[in-house]
Amino acid sequence: MNVTVFDYGAGNLHSLRRALDAAGALVRFEADPARLLAGDLLVLPGVGAFGQAAARLAPARAQVAAALRDGHPCLGICLGMQLLFESSEEGAGEGLCAFGGRVRRLATRRVPHMGWNRIAWRDAREPALSAAYFAHGYAADPASPGTIATAEHEGTAFAAAVAGARTLGVQFHPEKSGLDGVRWLAAQVRALARGGEPACR
Repeated sequence: MNVTVFDYGAGNLHSLRRALDAAGALVRFEADPARLLAGDLLVLPGVGAFGQAAARLAPARAQVAAALRDGHPCLGICLGMQLLFESSEEGAGEGLCAFGGRVRRLATRRVPHMGWNRIAWRDAREPALSAAYFAHGYAADPASPGTIATAEHEGTAFAAAVAGARTLGVQFHPEKSGLDGVRWLAAQVRALARGGEPACR
């Protein structure tokens, strides 16, 4: 599996690299958005801010968005999931519009939301990842179908995972969610890189 990880120029990608290595992937970090579609799977990692990441993506945004519509496999993690939507209150710029809706600031007392939370899957057949590590101050407000899991922070529910065809977005960090999270991530990466739907569909 050849996996291309978009390097926005922010954050530490070490834990994601280790998790992808454990999945048997050949990982390439790519800062040039025009070269993001070279591998079997595009990964949008969970580091940085929406405005900065959208600006880095902008020169090839239309090309990447079209590729996702045509079925190029993609996994978005945290900020990467938010980039799959249309826009964000966090910053200027356009997302990839793989899902309809806007990313909004969490309407809770404590922001950002950081720590372990339970995940409620909409389908009982979903692979068991009952809890995961979250670190975010914004969450997607989907305007189109695709939400497959939710979580709560201070009693406020938000989309924890979205899926459509060969695109999967997760608000949590599976690579920071212990052995179960790494195994879950590996299952999704293998399913997507082989050209199928996410294993959690």
